[in-house]
Amino acid sequence: MVFSSYHTQHVGGYLWIPFGSIQIFDLHSSLKATVHGKAKYQSVLFIHGFITTGVFCHTEYLVNLLDWDAKSIGASGLPVKFTSNIFRGFQDAQPTEAERAVWEQVNEVLMEALAILDDLQSYNGAGEEIRQAIQNPSEDQVQERAWAAVVPLVGKLKKFYEFSLRLEGSLHGLLKALTSARCSPTQHLEQEQALARQFAEILHFTLRFDELKMTNPAIQNDFSYYRRTLNRMRINNVAAEEENEVNNELANRMSLFYANATPMLKTLSDATTKFVSDNTDLPIENTTDCLCTMASVCKVMLETPEYRSRFASEDTVSFCLRVMVGVIILYDYVHPAGAFVKSSKIEMKGCIKVLKDQPQSSVEGLLNALRYTTKHLNDETTSKQIKNMLQVN
Repeated sequence: MVFSSYHTQHVGGYLWIPFGSIQIFDLHSSLKATVHGKAKYQSVLFIHGFITTGVFCHTEYLVNLLDWDAKSIGASGLPVKFTSNIFRGFQDAQPTEAERAVWEQVNEVLMEALAILDDLQSYNGAGEEIRQAIQNPSEDQVQERAWAAVVPLVGKLKKFYEFSLRLEGSLHGLLKALTSARCSPTQHLEQEQALARQFAEILHFTLRFDELKMTNPAIQNDFSYYRRTLNRMRINNVAAEEENEVNNELANRMSLFYANATPMLKTLSDATTKFVSDNTDLPIENTTDCLCTMASVCKVMLETPEYRSRFASEDTVSFCLRVMVGVIILYDYVHPAGAFVKSSKIEMKGCIKVLKDQPQSSVEGLLNALRYTTKHLNDETTSKQIKNMLQVN
C-alpha cells in the first residue's frame, strides 16, 4: 500500500502516520511510503490499527523509515517506549495539574479501599452465636448474644455496600477523563498515567474484594440471620436500636449485592455499561479501546522478562494479573460482541496463557472470574480453543 504526502507527514526524519490513515494488515506486511519523493520499504511489526494475528498497537506513532530500529517495537506490537512509560506509570505515577482534580476525588475513595479490604479480610462472622441461637430458640440470653454479635457485622456489610456506590462514582469520573475524544486511548494512558494507575487500582481492589468475599460464606449467613431476626422483632413489636437498623429498601439492595458471587465486579460492569449508554455522543470504541490497551499493557509486562524482572515484588505481579482480568471482563460486558470473539481486540489466548503460566493457587480465582462472571464466554462465537483453555482441569 502506498502512502503519499497526502496521507503522511515527514517530521524531523520521522514519518507521521495520522490517526485512521492505515487499515488492518497482517504481521509481516511491508509499509511503503513516499518520503521526500523517494519510496521507502520497511518491514514492520505493527501499524496503526489491530493486526489480524491479535497483536496490536493503537496509537498515533512516529515510524522512522530512514533509520528503522526493530528494537523500538516489542514482540507484542506495542512500542517499547510506550510500554516502558506505562510500566513506570504503573509503578509510581504522580498526577499532573490537568489530572489533579479528578485524581484527588478518586484518591479519597482509594484510601478508604485499603480499610475496606482490611475489614473484609478480618471478617470472621458470627457463625457460632447464630448456631447457638437457632438451637436454643427459647433462651433469650442466647438470642441476645447472637443479635449483639451480628449487628456490628451488618454495620460493616452496610459500609462495604455503600462503598461500592462511591466506587461506581469514581469509575465514572475516570472513564470520562480517559475516554474523551481529544486524543486516542493510548495517548490518554501515556498523558494521564496517574489516572490510569487509579483505574488499575480500582480494578485490583475489585478483584481482591470479590476473592475475599467468595471465600467467606459467613457474610451471607450473617446478613440472612439479621434480616430474619429483624423481621421477627418487628412482628413482635420489639424495638431495635435505630442507628443499627437497615431499612427494608436498603436491605433488599444489600441482599442483591451480596447474592452475587462477585458483587464489586458486577457493580463495575454495570457502571461501565451505564457510562457507555449515558454518553451516546462518545463512540463506544473510546471505552473499549482504552480497556483493551490496558489489557495488552498488563499482558506485555507480565510475559516480558525485561519488565517482569523489574517488578518490586510478587504483589506487583498479582496487581497486573488482577487488572488484566478486570479490564477483560469490563470489555466483555461493554463490547457488543464481547472479548472472546475472533475479532476481539484483546488477544485472549495470550492473556489466558499468561494466567496459566502462574502458580495455580495464585490465579485460580482470576481464572474462575473469566469462567463464571464474563458475559460472552459460552457464546457460539467463542472458539473451542479458548473454551478448552479455560476448562477446569
